[in-house]
Amino acid sequence: MSGLLNHPGLIFLVSLVTLTLFAQLGAGVIGRHMDHGKEAREDFDIVLAASLTLLGLIIGFAFAMSVSRYEQRKNYEEEEANAIGTEYVRAGLLASAPETEKVRALLRGYLDQRILFYRSRDTGELLKINARTAQLQTQLWSAIETAVHEGQPSPILALVVSGMNDALNSQSYTQAAWWNRIPPAAWVLLGVIAILCNVLIGVRASELKERQGLLAILPAILSVAFLLIADIDSPRGGYIHVRPLNLMSLAASLR
Repeated sequence: MSGLLNHPGLIFLVSLVTLTLFAQLGAGVIGRHMDHGKEAREDFDIVLAASLTLLGLIIGFAFAMSVSRYEQRKNYEEEEANAIGTEYVRAGLLASAPETEKVRALLRGYLDQRILFYRSRDTGELLKINARTAQLQTQLWSAIETAVHEGQPSPILALVVSGMNDALNSQSYTQAAWWNRIPPAAWVLLGVIAILCNVLIGVRASELKERQGLLAILPAILSVAFLLIADIDSPRGGYIHVRPLNLMSLAASLR
C-alpha cells in the first residue's frame, strides 16, 4: 500500500472507480430490499447524516496531518540550510588555511547532494545520493577530528565542532520528517468509512428516478479530497513538493 500512496493520481482513479461502484451497489442491490416507509426513511437519514459528518471530520483530520508534515519538511529544509551555512563560516576559524579550504570544499559537495536529495524522484538515483551523502559526512567529521587532534583545545574549536554536529544532525532530522507519513491504517479507516457512506447514499438515492448524477457527486468529491491529501503527504509523488530554495540560495552564495 505504501507504493500506492506515492502515486496520488492513481489513488484518485482507484477511489473514483471503487466509490462509484459501491454507490451503484447501494442503489441497486441493497436499495431494492430496504424498507422505504416514512419512519424507516427518517431513521435512515439520521444514520446517513451522522456517517457523512464522521467522514468529513476524518478527512479534515487527515488533511491537517498531511499539511503539518509538509510544513515540517519545509522547516527542516530551512534549518538544514542554516546549519550548513553556519558551519561553512565557522570553518574559517580553523588553525590553517588548508584545513579551512578542505572542510569548505567538502561542505560545498555535501550541499550539492542535499539539493539532489530534494529534487530526485528516481529510487535508484536516490540510493546513490544517500550513499554519497553518508560518505561526505564521514569525510567531514574526519576532517574536523584531524583539526581537533592537531590543534590545542579551545572554545573556538569547540564552536566549529558543534557547528559540524548541527550540520550533520540536520540531515537526520530531515530524513525522519520525510519518513513521517499518514499511517496506512488511517488510510484504511478513511477508505472503509468512505465506502460505507457511498453505499448509504446509493440506498437513499434508490428512491429517486434520476439518480445517476447524484451517485457520481460524492465519489468525485471524495476522490479529489484523497488526491489532495495524498499529494501533500507524499514527499516525492504527485505535484506538491518541498523545493530546496534555501539550500539552492546558499549554494549560489557560496559560489
